[in-house]
Amino acid sequence: MHFESISEFFAMGGYAGYVWSAYGISALSMLILLWRSLSQSRRLAAEIKNKVAREQRIKAAEKLENTL
Repeated sequence: MHFESISEFFAMGGYAGYVWSAYGISALSMLILLWRSLSQSRRLAAEIKNKVAREQRIKAAEKLENTL
């Protein structure tokens, strides 16, 4: 599609409402997906870190108990 001016480009041949809302919804969906993925990744990393620390404390307590 060839546009004669920038205003014609933004008007999208009369379909601007559909075209730009589709772009907006798509961009918003991708941003939400990115945010949720990063959030879940951080939460999972913290959970793993806590589990490893807990296992280390348990092993240290067992080792201490065995030496007594």
